[in-house]
Amino acid sequence: MPYQTLYRAFRPQSLEEVCGQQTVTRVLSRQLETGRISHAYLFCGSRGTGKTSTAKAFARVLSCLHPEGSRACGACEACRQSNNMDIVEIDAASNNGVDEIRDLRERVKYPPVNGRYKIYIIDEVHMLSTAAFNALLKTLEEPPEHVVFILATTEPRRLPATILSRCQRYDFRRISAQVIVARMREILAQIGASAEDEALELIAQSAEGGMRDALSLLDMCLSYAEGALTAQAVRDVTGSAGRSFLFEYTQALANMDAAAALQLIDRLVRDGRDLASFASEEGDHLRALLLAKFAPEAVAELLEVSEETAQRYREQSAPIGENRLAQLTELFLEAQSRMKYLSSARAALELCTVRACRPAEGVDMESVLARLEALEAMPRAAAPRAEESPKKAEPRAAKAAPQETEAARPSAPATAPEPAPEEYGRALEALVAAKPMLRPQLSAMKFERREGNCIFTTFAKSAAMQMTLLERFRPQIEEALAEAFGEPMSLRMRREDERPKGLDRPVRQIITQAQDLFGMENVELGDE
Repeated sequence: MPYQTLYRAFRPQSLEEVCGQQTVTRVLSRQLETGRISHAYLFCGSRGTGKTSTAKAFARVLSCLHPEGSRACGACEACRQSNNMDIVEIDAASNNGVDEIRDLRERVKYPPVNGRYKIYIIDEVHMLSTAAFNALLKTLEEPPEHVVFILATTEPRRLPATILSRCQRYDFRRISAQVIVARMREILAQIGASAEDEALELIAQSAEGGMRDALSLLDMCLSYAEGALTAQAVRDVTGSAGRSFLFEYTQALANMDAAAALQLIDRLVRDGRDLASFASEEGDHLRALLLAKFAPEAVAELLEVSEETAQRYREQSAPIGENRLAQLTELFLEAQSRMKYLSSARAALELCTVRACRPAEGVDMESVLARLEALEAMPRAAAPRAEESPKKAEPRAAKAAPQETEAARPSAPATAPEPAPEEYGRALEALVAAKPMLRPQLSAMKFERREGNCIFTTFAKSAAMQMTLLERFRPQIEEALAEAFGEPMSLRMRREDERPKGLDRPVRQIITQAQDLFGMENVELGDE
């Protein structure tokens, strides 16, 4: 007997054997049990998720003369025939013309030969031409009572809305890695083979949710391996770098060791690995580290890996900062995009590696300017020298007007200490209590300095929305500050990346002196 590939030999023969599509199979089983059979079904989903297998299993029960609930009896004439004439499979990719559909319209008039229904399974139905869809439309809307259409497609968006509205649609989801691994273990037990757990996990990840792809890859790996299937054998067949290699490479990035990371890339090239696939695998690995960082308890469930592997993710992500992980992930996502258009995938990957190991060089000029402005503002906000300048005029005033007494001196205000940032927060507690919705916006506001009755605040570049919202509540904020400090207060807000509004204190003093000497009407201020 000729050899059959695993995915053909272990194709589901009943709805109960379909893996990973419990919702779809349950609805179809209930319809078979209650007899509420629709005239047209549409099975949608990515490749290898069981659309055609489910259609054949469903058609087998529909054709059975004596079904047992949602199972075929297996004893009637319709079940015993290996090639049931009442189940017609049509490949729309090669029969996509209007003539084939017209011929189909003529054939649906004839009753079934052996079974209860005549079932037409049209695979890849999105490949039909527009004229073919129009020819099928009327028959699909009002078919004979003995006819059931089952349409299968990987691209439902390409189907006309008139076709979609006439079918019961079932979406086949990608099968989880755990379900694929469990199914492969069952098959290995039946054929008398064995495999490492990591090897099966690698196959399930490479299948990307397709059971057929997983079984085809398992078939290849079993042919390659000698004895038990190992993870190294799977990596050799698939060209994957392997989880251990990803941990080693990522650790080099975390240690800022560009030399070690570049040597690992050279090893990939010497082993003949696909660098674009490696960049994609590294992006998935960094995503796993992000999940381990933010959801350490749920990482095993989210990534569908063993608890041992999840613990390795948690241990590697622990010393790496959140911003650092996000930066690395963005770099490799950009590298994947560049590799599609560059002739040298190695150059793109090495450039990404060097950038990942030199994060300090990635500081943008805007952040540098913002820091410089903040440093320049700090001494001016804390220095009281500008307020002491009026005191120099006190001896002259005493000589010119000796009748002035000590009681008149308090008219020159003493320099008040700069309120601490927490004092501003306490001043706004009453406003937050009255309007709790303002708490997150006020927490984004940083108090920079106070000049007289004016309070200057800043917002981060990412908090522009909070600043815009607080502009609407400026009167309420100023009222709360005035009540807290016992005098009228005004509030000025700006973003940290904007140039501070207003003039520096020395500049204001020069302008004031010029206005006193030459008159306010004779002093003109420019834009700078």
